[in-house]
Parts: sequence; structure tokens; C-alpha cells
Amino acid sequence: MTAAGVPQLDSLFAALADPTRRAIIERLLATGELSVGDVAAPFAISWPAITRHLQVLERAGLIERRIERQWRFVRVRADALVPVESWVSRQRRHWTEALDRHQRVRAQTPRRKKS
Repeated sequence: MTAAGVPQLDSLFAALADPTRRAIIERLLATGELSVGDVAAPFAISWPAITRHLQVLERAGLIERRIERQWRFVRVRADALVPVESWVSRQRRHWTEALDRHQRVRAQTPRRKKS
């Protein structure tokens, strides 16, 4: 991974670390584009708090906004989670290979008798 990719991954994980922001992303994924008011509706938090959550998600590149007359809409960016998926895939591959190596070494090591 390039050094430029690390801050992007850090901001994605930081944005997704908050349960409210994860819930917003899940809701947008389930319903598609929503107005900001519709995004805020199920949450018992202030309007400024919702605005801050959306700003964090937008800065991380997870959502994009669109303005139509007086309404503001948000939706998940289709490619937003590619860096996370790539990182998780690399980690899975690394740990699978490491555990396989460990099992092979352990299988080849003679067992000691307990005295």
C-alpha cells in the first residue's frame, strides 16, 4: 500500500468506528439516496450532531451530497469501501498463510512425552 493510501484507510476506519455513522451508512445502503431530514429522522440526536456525522462521512469519502432546490440529499459512494475491502482481503490472506505455516511446522515437530 502506498503511503497516500494509509490516511484514507485511517479516515475510513475512524468514520466507521462510530455506531451512529455506521447506522447512517447501513440505512443509506438499504434505501439509497435520502434527504438529510430522512437520514436524521430515526436518531434521537440534535440536528448539529447529525450534520457533524455527515461531515465526517463525507470527508472520509463514504458519502456524497447533492442539492436540489431547498433539499439536501446524501448517498453512499459506490467505491467508498474499496480500500477497506482491499485491506481486509490482504489481512485475511496474510493470517491464513501464517496459520497454515504454523500448522505445518507443528505437524512436523515431534511431540515430547510428558514425564
